[in-house]
Amino acid sequence: MPNEETLAHVELFSTLSKKELQLLATSCQERSYKAGEVIFSQGDSGVGLYAVKSGKVRITQAPNPDGAEEDIATISVGDVLGEMALLDELPRSATATAIDDVTMLLLPVWEFRTVLRNHPDIALSLLSILSRRLRKSEKRQQA
Repeated sequence: MPNEETLAHVELFSTLSKKELQLLATSCQERSYKAGEVIFSQGDSGVGLYAVKSGKVRITQAPNPDGAEEDIATISVGDVLGEMALLDELPRSATATAIDDVTMLLLPVWEFRTVLRNHPDIALSLLSILSRRLRKSEKRQQA
């Protein structure tokens, strides 16, 4: 799957044109992880968005009060992690570990921000998506 096609599956980028996706794709790096390898740990600084190209990834959070690590999700091809790292500077809220051999696409935050500075129309598209997400979240809280 070409990198721009992988990025097209990311909700945050769903309103971008093919040309804009290609522009972001040129800033991506392909990374491979062996089964059992930690991709990132809870508390790490967020270096960017990861999109799964192949394999499965286990998402866990640090021990809860009873000392057990909690499984949050299992993600696979087409899923993404860490997209909020592109927008804020907060540490990772969970740990991601390769279940089997995994290939990921990494869009580093510094590359992403350079693209936004040079193409503010992309930033405006992203604001629209973020606004929709916020409205959805507010509706759920009111229900």
